Amino acid sequence: MMQQASATDPAPGRRPELVPDPDAEAARIAAVRRYDILDTPPDGAFDRVAALAARLFDVPVATVTVVDTDRIWFKAAHGLEGVTEIGRDPGLCGSAILRDDTMVIPDTLKDPIAVDNPLVAGEMGVRFYAAAPIITPDGHRLGTVNVLDTRPRSITEEDTATLADLAAIVLDEMELRLSALRALRDEQARREAERRHAEAERAAREKAEQDKAAIAAFASTLQRTLLPPALPVVPGLELACHYRTASAHDVGGDFYDVFPLDGGRWAFFLGDVCGKGPEAATVTALARHTLRATAQIDADPVTVLSALNTMLLTDVTAGRRFCTVVFGLLEPREDGGFTVTVATGGHPPAYHVRPDDSGAVWVRAIRPKGGMLVGAFPQAPFAQTTFSLTAGESLFLYTDGLIEARTTEGAMLGDDGLAGFLHQRTGPVTATSLVEDSITLLASLPDGAGDDVALLALSVPHPHTTPDGSVAATAHTAAAPEHFGQE
Repeated sequence: MMQQASATDPAPGRRPELVPDPDAEAARIAAVRRYDILDTPPDGAFDRVAALAARLFDVPVATVTVVDTDRIWFKAAHGLEGVTEIGRDPGLCGSAILRDDTMVIPDTLKDPIAVDNPLVAGEMGVRFYAAAPIITPDGHRLGTVNVLDTRPRSITEEDTATLADLAAIVLDEMELRLSALRALRDEQARREAERRHAEAERAAREKAEQDKAAIAAFASTLQRTLLPPALPVVPGLELACHYRTASAHDVGGDFYDVFPLDGGRWAFFLGDVCGKGPEAATVTALARHTLRATAQIDADPVTVLSALNTMLLTDVTAGRRFCTVVFGLLEPREDGGFTVTVATGGHPPAYHVRPDDSGAVWVRAIRPKGGMLVGAFPQAPFAQTTFSLTAGESLFLYTDGLIEARTTEGAMLGDDGLAGFLHQRTGPVTATSLVEDSITLLASLPDGAGDDVALLALSVPHPHTTPDGSVAATAHTAAAPEHFGQE
């Protein structure tokens, strides 16, 4: 763009003085700031231009200047020691930046404006001055390349063209410097952005780890509240349990419990609420409470499951979730052992396990026909069966995470696979051994269990096991926090 200037009315005998247009001057100053060159250290490239100008024009002083709002700053000065800037007085550089062409004053004492400039009237006594403006591609004049002499002289058009070329060289150098500066700033900005991004990622990772740990701690605490802290001591019965979550961050819906009833009877249950998370935990708590409370009133297993079915369908906190449950009633027999009544609601079969006379393991699935999911249908039927659990026999209950675990061939273990595993066992048929061997089985599978696994086993020991014929209950994992999560 062309710089706009206007001429003031001169006094008699003086040439008109150009005055910059305020808007054009503001744009020019913005361009000066864009190049970010004011008050920068000496630069060899600019110093060489000043020295070359002095040599080409055979003058004692040559400068490269940048004109600021109220000063003229010397980026390079040949033959002008100790001077870094002067005021923006009219007559020389301040006037030169208002022109498109090279300004030449052969004799400053004869120029009505230059004669008052401090470089002319002062100790230096400049008599000759020529300046070519440093013009940006968009037309802003940043400063000048000047040659000065202490004696009057004239120069040719070729000389003025040479001075203009030197000004163009200065602009090229400033453009290179600006380009390098921008590249440096871009690189610094990129590195700063990368640093901030890395810092943000680090902070996010730390926050995620903190959140993960907090969620795991919360899930573990909540999970423990949904399970009995310890199994009770049941005279004449050995108990063992295990609970393993597939994820430390999700609350599972598997649950179990053993609790006393009146008349020396005991009740037990094991179940699995569909889904995971807080909603499943809510239903699990509701199911445990309902099963316990109902059994205290009427311990008939089918009645208990029917009451749970109604509760899940009518309680708004249950949402639309259902569960599978095995509920059992234990009644001590006079001749030892227990009469067991078991009802199921859509749950995988329990297994009645005992050694036969040959030392092999006899396994029978406890699968009452007709038991539907609990909480799915208003009039869901439930079925029950009764059998005896005598010395040396065990009852093994589990959730479907066990039978859905994958074998080395990639197939699910399934009911047949679990029944075969129990049948092929060679160890003692006790609650403890059944749970421990099942844990070993899970550990031997390639991917372990993909879902939560709850195990509950009950066994009647032989009378010689303890002096009083009873065995204290054994809880393998119910109260141990380290067992909640991946093993």
